[in-house]
Amino acid sequence: MITNGKVLLICDDKSYADYIKERLLSLGDYSVFIETEAQTGIGSLRQNICHIIFIRYGVPAMDTISLIAELKKIDPDAVIVILLEGREIDDPEKLGDLGIFDTLNRPVETEKLKFIVEKGINLHAVLVANRRLTQGLKENNQALERQNTLLAKRIEESTSNLSRLYEDLRTTYMRTIRVLAQAIDARDHYTHSHSENVSRYAVVIANQLKLPSKEVELIRQACELHDLGKIGIEDSILLKTSALTPLEWEQIKRHPTIGAQILEPLTFLNGVVDLVRQHHEHFDGSGYPEGRKGEDILFGARVIHVADAYEAMRTARSYRKTPLTKEEAVQEIKRNNGTQFDPKVVEAFLEVVDNL
Repeated sequence: MITNGKVLLICDDKSYADYIKERLLSLGDYSVFIETEAQTGIGSLRQNICHIIFIRYGVPAMDTISLIAELKKIDPDAVIVILLEGREIDDPEKLGDLGIFDTLNRPVETEKLKFIVEKGINLHAVLVANRRLTQGLKENNQALERQNTLLAKRIEESTSNLSRLYEDLRTTYMRTIRVLAQAIDARDHYTHSHSENVSRYAVVIANQLKLPSKEVELIRQACELHDLGKIGIEDSILLKTSALTPLEWEQIKRHPTIGAQILEPLTFLNGVVDLVRQHHEHFDGSGYPEGRKGEDILFGARVIHVADAYEAMRTARSYRKTPLTKEEAVQEIKRNNGTQFDPKVVEAFLEVVDNL
């Protein structure tokens, strides 16, 4: 349980601010900074980055949306909670687009406050780590470009080392791609280890189907990379807690294509590319991105689709804090048997679900 961390509270109602501070201190050894005005709150964050920020909705001198935007300029990973007092939010969709973590109503429930603070501090740590990792990946890519130039010269000088150099390059690329895929999962603390779990489930299902070991390995690799295309989707959409707009949903549906396009230049992943592209196709043709149907969908992609759907239902998400129970998730798979999912794959899944 997290019992420390820095909390910034921007609230023009001093008694309300003191009340929130008292409740926080009763939950752990938190450092709480109280500011009664929007501008002083901005200045405080500029001087001292905090793990989580509470803002009383409608704080004077600046509208809440503008205040959030200013705070995000200082700390793009800021985890923000809106304090409400029974009033309607003027523009909830706009607030959602800005990446609000949660809202808290008065009177404050201790358990909800505890959950929000602990999860919010965790999320901030993950987002900061992800940003640092992304920067590290950029630097690694630059180093890889220099290394590739050197490798090309060596290949020209001695073809006898071609095989070894190719394997070195392949290993380097795979390591980088895997790290990138893990970083994408880490963008949302709810999806941490998602690809790893999908890979484990898909391999168990594939083995139950008695697929050749080579095909099982392709499925495993594709699962590790299946959400790589989410690098092209904005955080405000991936982390959105409310329903997606039609335009946002269209962007989400692009991620299998983006992932395939990233992997296409890596010829040693030819068998993986189409599995990544097709892992959201539905057996009845209602899926995306190409609307493939039945046998026109690679069998491995049909396996990944079931594993991916089951894992998503069994874990909490930004838009659904409570995961489905195992029984509920299994019933949902059964309900979509023959429409969203291949009956052969569902049959194998039901035979092994108790082992997942």
